[in-house]
Amino acid sequence: MAPDSTFETVSTSKAHGGTLGVYRHQSTATGTGMTFSVFLPPQAESGAKLPVLFYLSGLTCTHANVTDKGEYRRLCAELGLIFVAPDTSPRGDGVADDPEGAYDFGLGAGFYVNATEEPFAAHYRMWDYIAHELPALIEDHFPIDPARMGITGHSMGGHGALTIGLTYPEKFKSLSAFAPIVAPGQVPWGHKALGGYLGQDRATWRAHDATALVEDGKRPAGDILVDQGAADGFLAEQLRPELFEAACKAAGVNLTLRLQDGYDHSYNFISTFMDDHIRWHATRL
Repeated sequence: MAPDSTFETVSTSKAHGGTLGVYRHQSTATGTGMTFSVFLPPQAESGAKLPVLFYLSGLTCTHANVTDKGEYRRLCAELGLIFVAPDTSPRGDGVADDPEGAYDFGLGAGFYVNATEEPFAAHYRMWDYIAHELPALIEDHFPIDPARMGITGHSMGGHGALTIGLTYPEKFKSLSAFAPIVAPGQVPWGHKALGGYLGQDRATWRAHDATALVEDGKRPAGDILVDQGAADGFLAEQLRPELFEAACKAAGVNLTLRLQDGYDHSYNFISTFMDDHIRWHATRL
């Protein structure tokens, strides 16, 4: 793949001996400009090809939420892991939004699918963007080893990480999630998003439902780590980790599900357990 000629550097700054950069390019998948951040650890200066972890964010987020609050740079610098944080949806003039401006659909809520319903089909192609276009772009511009890619994410991004990781285990060799939406076909967030983007034929939803994917025979490259706050206000209605746990147990998928007492859905929870996830991926990559 030829390097993207629209690729531009928005900003760079030094952190923990490495470089945190924000970049922008014109996406062929979404037909819009897309912004993402990349942390390059100091080992990148050696010219070596390094492992990379993609982090998918949740509802209402951009690349900036985990970039500013995720507390991942110190350990990524220590372990020599590149960290990539993309946006959660297409944005810009002509990009459709939820007609009522709700937070859980439209801008900031792409749900990591390729929409087939109008008016979203033109730009909401986050599945192709995350699974294909962005990894190729990162390989063109940064010293990653494409044989050592991992994926993680939070909430809606945990849903994206699990579904993409289960679908492309040959590409994403390590997999984890923070408070993921594990069964969108069975919860209100998923009913709205998958119905709005993919239509009302629920059979088509299964390709974007981690629990259904495991039930239908998809398997990760290795084991899976999921952390979930026990005090998360979305736990009972929207997240339902017990559904994914049951599917993994029935299928023989090695899942480590940790219910963290007292923790909520916020970046206070994510940043607390970020080191564990970075070590998890670094060990497997």
